[in-house]
Amino acid sequence: MDERPTRLVLASSSPRRRKLLVDAGYELEVVYPSDSAECGICSQETPPEVVARLAYQKARDVALRTEVGIIIGCDTIAECCGQVLGKPRDRQHAAWMLRLLRGREHRVYSGLCLCRRPGDKSLVNMDTTTLKMENLSDAQLEEYLDSGAWQGKAGGFGLQDRHGWLQIVAGSESNVVGLPLELLADMLARI
Repeated sequence: MDERPTRLVLASSSPRRRKLLVDAGYELEVVYPSDSAECGICSQETPPEVVARLAYQKARDVALRTEVGIIIGCDTIAECCGQVLGKPRDRQHAAWMLRLLRGREHRVYSGLCLCRRPGDKSLVNMDTTTLKMENLSDAQLEEYLDSGAWQGKAGGFGLQDRHGWLQIVAGSESNVVGLPLELLADMLARI
């Protein structure tokens, strides 16, 4: 019987996802999904549908280039007042997102897909975390925007920034950072 651990492949360019997995003790390789696998927010989809589909697209894209292993695809977006908040395009877009979030509850959705190779077994699931951002002053927002820390983060802000401006109302902290570790452990046991 082969006792070697299963090869894990992260289908993501996110340094935060990689760090979460490494800090949790997972050994993994990183393979970036193609740009075409990372695009496509459709206005007809709900936030859970968007993240589940994008996670599947990423995992499947890398699975087609991987002979052996479990490929982990994940996608995260924020939603507030019915507005889907992906990664900001620029500082002005980040400012709009942060002004929308301040003083309000919002949700972070992550889709998670595991693809086992060889074969084509896939599992797709989704996790939600509800948060509330403090009612920040314009000066606090400008200082944060000037820092550039908003770049590459769904909703323009990260819990991992540790400013204390976000409180988790319900759900997983790792989901907010970009990969729901509790859900991942459950899915790995099932695949």
